Amino acid sequence: MEKEEIIDSLDSWIELREIRNELEHDYPENLQQALQDLKFCVDNFVKLESYYLNSLDFAKRYINETF
Repeated sequence: MEKEEIIDSLDSWIELREIRNELEHDYPENLQQALQDLKFCVDNFVKLESYYLNSLDFAKRYINETF
């Protein structure tokens, strides 16, 4: 994904995925950590959005090259 410029770094992508996984599996007794993880996601929304948009651009290029 880095090579195709969908993401800026593999480390960043892995960190975002780990936080997402923590949010998915948090329970009420870990509310403080869940709130910190949620804040991290909100703070990194622009990065996540850019990954999404880069994925769409890649798919469009791939489709155009194929046909």
